[in-house]
Amino acid sequence: MSLRELLKGKRFRQQKEKQKEQRFLPGGRRGLRADTIQMQNLTIQRAILSVTDKTGLTEFAQFLVGRGVELVSTGGTKKLLEQNGIPVTAVQDVTGFPEILNGRVKTLHPHIHAGILANKDNPEHMKTLKDLGIKPFDLICVNLYDFAGAVERNLSLEQAVEEIDIGGPCMLRAAAKNFHSVLVVPSPEWYPAVEEEMSRGAVSLEFRQKLASRAFDATSRYDSLITSYLRP
Repeated sequence: MSLRELLKGKRFRQQKEKQKEQRFLPGGRRGLRADTIQMQNLTIQRAILSVTDKTGLTEFAQFLVGRGVELVSTGGTKKLLEQNGIPVTAVQDVTGFPEILNGRVKTLHPHIHAGILANKDNPEHMKTLKDLGIKPFDLICVNLYDFAGAVERNLSLEQAVEEIDIGGPCMLRAAAKNFHSVLVVPSPEWYPAVEEEMSRGAVSLEFRQKLASRAFDATSRYDSLITSYLRP
């Protein structure tokens, strides 16, 4: 074997070891190692709230505002917050674009998704946001249209299709992918735990990863339900 081949093999092994370090936590759990990243603790300053299940929403929003968090919302969620005197910014004021197609397109915009997907430890990402006038988000609280309820109500196919959420799963998946920089909250059942985390001053990476897994679970089950319904 030539010297070049030996060096190439050594570099390959070193690269594989580095990938292992980044993908596994102590004990064999898959995740981001604490010593390979900077953002261990996330301070929540800006949040999107867009929910179908509004259980506990008002109290949760009041908690966030009480800690100085800027809220962005849309539709019925925004209306409920305003009715309870909670300051909130409309999504269309963030995007500069109105909701269209009977609400089918609300949050599908770079000013939303770039703010969710930016890696806060990546200077290039943050420079791009600054250059384009996009503010990052720290918390995404979304639960999905009640498609199961639509099925139970025996709606027509055309009516049921309107209950298929598009923007919600997109935000959930984006925030869950970027749990390094964002906390995703996929259900009201997590509000107390989020409040407890934030009361300590910041949200841990481990907790963000935990809720990211729950978010992917939620979208997976949602897609499975729709698949079963639409399958001939």
